[in-house]
Amino acid sequence: MLKTDFSSGITASETLRVPFHDVDPADVVWHGRYFKYFEEVRRTLLEDLDYSYASMMESGYVWPVVDANVRYVRPLELDQRFTVTACIVEWELRLVIDYRIHGEDGTLYTKARTIQVPVDATTRELLIGSPSALVDKIEKRLESLA
Repeated sequence: MLKTDFSSGITASETLRVPFHDVDPADVVWHGRYFKYFEEVRRTLLEDLDYSYASMMESGYVWPVVDANVRYVRPLELDQRFTVTACIVEWELRLVIDYRIHGEDGTLYTKARTIQVPVDATTRELLIGSPSALVDKIEKRLESLA
């Protein structure tokens, strides 16, 4: 997994608390629940770009996750507060988002990456390259950050 400098990219963060229904019998967050946390911050990230799931459909594209990689560094526990941050690291051909989960004290708990590809919403055909509906929004945001 590549190391990412989240300070220089387009990012979003969500602060959450581990609910009872996310823990397993060992009193730690069940590994599959982390994807829910990634989804929450990914939704926020895309909405901040004005490219929500509804906007995607309106633009004629869907973006299925085709690959995911997670490194569980430390387990999250019941009622623990944590921050999950997402950073867009690639967007020209596909959408690659890196994630980090940190505890309130800054301790790293999890790092992950998802890869999504653009698919025509009508024909369900894979596109070669990201559509301008996304690329233009990212380039505009990067210009405003410079």
